[in-house]
Amino acid sequence: MTASIALVDDDRNILTSVSIGLQAEGFVTRVYSDGETALKALIENPPDLAIFDIKMPRMDGLELLRRLREKSALPVIFLTSKDDELDEALGLAMGADDYIAKPFSQRLLIARIRAILRRAELSQPSGTSEPLAPVEIIERGRLAMDPARHRVTWGGKAVTLTVTEFLILETLAQRPGIVKTRNQLMDAAYQDDIYVDDRTIDSHIKRVRRKFRQTDQDFDAIETLYGAGYRFSEE
Repeated sequence: MTASIALVDDDRNILTSVSIGLQAEGFVTRVYSDGETALKALIENPPDLAIFDIKMPRMDGLELLRRLREKSALPVIFLTSKDDELDEALGLAMGADDYIAKPFSQRLLIARIRAILRRAELSQPSGTSEPLAPVEIIERGRLAMDPARHRVTWGGKAVTLTVTEFLILETLAQRPGIVKTRNQLMDAAYQDDIYVDDRTIDSHIKRVRRKFRQTDQDFDAIETLYGAGYRFSEE
């Protein structure tokens, strides 16, 4: 079935351009220019995924997400400015699934949408009589990752990661001690021929480390091998 995507942004240029891009990829789109109007529609007739701008008048994206989460687990991507790290962290803690900084590539946004929809599909019952094959939980030392539910813990404490961050860490943790080049991590995290440069992967690794160090200030399980890449150590 065709997935439906709700777009909530007070910038009509973004609503129009993103909607056209998504429709060209086969998605059905609904557009809303303010959070209050969107909230009622998202609860009464939920789409498959929603994209919220954080900075909106009347009701911003964070408040919209907070009120939505009282009644729905609908997957949500935030659009943020590059200086909104605090808002990003708060949004993820409140239950957003990912965020993309403006200005952004439409191809990157579409890749993130598809990744989140795949994970949402895996976490739902199949609706058939045949049982789903269990998805293996990755356990490496103090790290535990549940790919089907997109859950991560370190020493039993939850760590909130975006889809991109999760995919990068999952790739490293699947083969501890093995060096993964930046190109290999790009391939794992950015599908559909999306190009990103080395600094993007480095930025994601930096964010992952920072999030784990909020739980354990001595976290050092992700090692940098200069000129080669990164590896996960479970010791």
